[in-house]
Amino acid sequence: MSEQRAEQEPAGQQAIRVMVVDDHPMWRDAVARDLAAAGFDVVATAGDGEQAVRRARAAAPDVLVLDLNLPAKPGVQVCKELVAAFPALRVLVLSASGEHADVLEAVKSGATGYLLKSASTDELIDAVRRTAVGDPVFTPGLAGLVLGEYRRLASEPAPAADTNGPKAPELTDRETEVLRLVAKGLSYKQIAERLVISHRTVQNHVQNTLGKLQLHNRVELVRYAIERGLDDA
Repeated sequence: MSEQRAEQEPAGQQAIRVMVVDDHPMWRDAVARDLAAAGFDVVATAGDGEQAVRRARAAAPDVLVLDLNLPAKPGVQVCKELVAAFPALRVLVLSASGEHADVLEAVKSGATGYLLKSASTDELIDAVRRTAVGDPVFTPGLAGLVLGEYRRLASEPAPAADTNGPKAPELTDRETEVLRLVAKGLSYKQIAERLVISHRTVQNHVQNTLGKLQLHNRVELVRYAIERGLDDA
């Protein structure tokens, strides 16, 4: 990690609770130290997958900074278990691997973002902040890969509709507009600038849409939107 430091969290604002999981003690400690210095509340660390699940359940972090290559239990399984148990948890994978298969497996397991370990400290700090509010954060080049995979999955034949099931919930025009921009891969900040509304308002629209559609995170929301062709609208 670099020796640069990003600005600390604003005074009076509750610090984002972060947990760092990596099987290399020196790297794990360095990441935890950098995040603490930037104003995050590092509530726990762990060195293997099983320990990560136990400690995350007890510490209740907002963001889990997670390596994929872990002993005892692989990172993707850790991600899958914890996101299923705590839908509000955001997972930022911090990995040495840029292999497409690893990236896609992590996202399908519920990760919000994927950053390579070659990232600078400033990039990591920014990624954790953005991940905490549900923004998808990817090392350059990987975001297009993930959206491409969503489009591929969305092009596959869909299961037969249940005509006896409940009707799809109706979204407001603004919620649909925000959802369309989410599907195009825009960040909350970019959406706010495009629609001339606040970052917080974008977050509220996304949360309302998640609730209406009974989805758990932005990853599921993007796939929902792409399956309905909103990214091409």
